[in-house]
Amino acid sequence: MADAASRLVSVAEQLLGVPLPVRIRAWDGSQAGPPGAPVIVVRNRRALRRMLFKPGELGLARAWVSGDLDIEGDLYTALGAVAALLWEHDDDADGRSLAGAVRDPATRAAVRELIRLVGPPLPPAPPREEVRRRRHLHTRRTDKRAISHHYDVGNDFYGLVLGPSMVYSCAYWEDGGSLETAQRDKLELVCKKLGLKPGQRLLDVGCGWGSMAIHAAREHGVSAVGITLSQEQAALARKRVADEGLTDRVEIRVQDYRDVRDGPYDAISSIGMAEHVGADRYLDYARDLYDLLKPGGRLLNHQIARRPQRDETAYEVDAFIDSYVFPDGELAPVGTTVTMLERAGFEVRDVESLREHYAGTLRAWVTNLEGSWERAMRLAGPGRARVWRLYMAASALAFERNQIGVNQVLALRTPDSGASGLPARTRLWNA
Repeated sequence: MADAASRLVSVAEQLLGVPLPVRIRAWDGSQAGPPGAPVIVVRNRRALRRMLFKPGELGLARAWVSGDLDIEGDLYTALGAVAALLWEHDDDADGRSLAGAVRDPATRAAVRELIRLVGPPLPPAPPREEVRRRRHLHTRRTDKRAISHHYDVGNDFYGLVLGPSMVYSCAYWEDGGSLETAQRDKLELVCKKLGLKPGQRLLDVGCGWGSMAIHAAREHGVSAVGITLSQEQAALARKRVADEGLTDRVEIRVQDYRDVRDGPYDAISSIGMAEHVGADRYLDYARDLYDLLKPGGRLLNHQIARRPQRDETAYEVDAFIDSYVFPDGELAPVGTTVTMLERAGFEVRDVESLREHYAGTLRAWVTNLEGSWERAMRLAGPGRARVWRLYMAASALAFERNQIGVNQVLALRTPDSGASGLPARTRLWNA
């Protein structure tokens, strides 16, 4: 009988209908596939059972998170090859997915061979890091639970990945430089777009570990309120505020944006927050922010966007991201975001894409994670560390390939007089 790796390659190519672009090393030590290609390590038969019962991305993710599947060689090259296969089968002309291919009578012999190879076909339990997927309600309770899943991994773990800036959003890279410099430049870019001046009030929605509020207060003299749903984030943010001697000008609250009642504010920053709001609630979110601004006040909305679909009703949240990374997170095309802001009453004055900047940021975070891998596993657990490595590397590729983007939208609560208060050349902040 042929070795396990050769059988796996044969089955995979029958199911996919194309040559396998990666090499396989199986649990019996055998290898097969194109020489020099990235190596997918199938550590045991359980990895195959995971993929058999959940064909496609989620099955692969379960095998990866559990450690049943691994990659040798360049992570990005391997992910690019595997992702291309998944995207091809998700978007082919007849609309078949990998699961559909498995049901095709022409491939049943390959499936029978796969079942013989994996042994008794009992579905393994999902890794404990997986969140049960559910309908996206976006109530206060479900939003708090989703935020806790993602952000309450541990401040030390995030410090390892993000570096001293503790900024968990796209940096702004100018002429090279370090991640710290790029994150400082992003915060400064936001402040310039908001036109912050001493004595103004800033609301930072989804404030994370307080970096934006601290920077705005220290460098621009504003009074800032940062809100988050994460207790762990708030605890560290308050400590950082105290260490900076800014407790008289920066307040960190554990608070839902729907419960903020102390407007009006001169400016609002929403950096990496709106992805958590949900499509059904986005207009309400925009209206809430509009109501919290004084006339002439500015909103800077920094948000990841997906490509528009021909049939928007067919959009589904990415299974891996929803189950392991951002439960209940949803992406919208940038055009939809602009429309929602306008419907809420805002005048949209500027849209800037930072897509390539986010790819570079993610690669820097992956480098940080891999450089302290053993400590990362001790802090978050092996499964959670593997989740973060996979999601950040795959996201970097998605930004590089224009499958997702990120945009800063500057919007204004224009007063009745129509006077915007903006310079005639708004891009002076990039000068």
